[in-house]
Amino acid sequence: MLLEQAIFFFLIIVPSAIIHEYAHGWAADLLGDPTAKYAGRLTLNPRAHIDLWGTILMPLILIITTGGRFLFAYAKPVPYNPYNLKDQKWGPVWVAVAGPLANFLLAFAFAIVLKFLPAGLALAPFLAIIVYANVLLMIFNLVPIPPLDGSKVLFAVLPDNQTGIKIKQFLDQYGYIMLLIFVFFLFDLISPLISWLYGLLITL
Repeated sequence: MLLEQAIFFFLIIVPSAIIHEYAHGWAADLLGDPTAKYAGRLTLNPRAHIDLWGTILMPLILIITTGGRFLFAYAKPVPYNPYNLKDQKWGPVWVAVAGPLANFLLAFAFAIVLKFLPAGLALAPFLAIIVYANVLLMIFNLVPIPPLDGSKVLFAVLPDNQTGIKIKQFLDQYGYIMLLIFVFFLFDLISPLISWLYGLLITL
């Protein structure tokens, strides 16, 4: 990725991450938990969602250190209380998948716009970056490692026995360490899926 494209990617992935977090808060509120609303997070105002490290410093460091070859960012997680949800088992799952679903809808919408643009338009590569950024956010957040959204889906389908409880406890305790290992050493495991879905969308 060229440095100019990497900077544009940064400018896109940050609002995409903010929309991701807003979707979590919106879904939680819809399902009975107003925590995000009361915390002032049920808004698209970037100031409410920016995390100094995850939204600004880390992406800028990655742009500089990798020359734009790898870039990721996240927004401040939206708070919610799962005990307020009407459905205690599947409510947290719907709240979790709302974020990745929002990114998919953004990717799909911009892929449709891209499809109807005149061939060779200079804007096209940048719209493609918007699609890619949102596909990346969607798939990465569905990885079943806490605190990512995929872990909430995994916890909902784990058996309610001793084995399921031990798996959940292990992931809760070591999730952040596992996530760091995944990001720095195992990210290539999901790269083919990201490339496949991105390719599928831009060839609609």
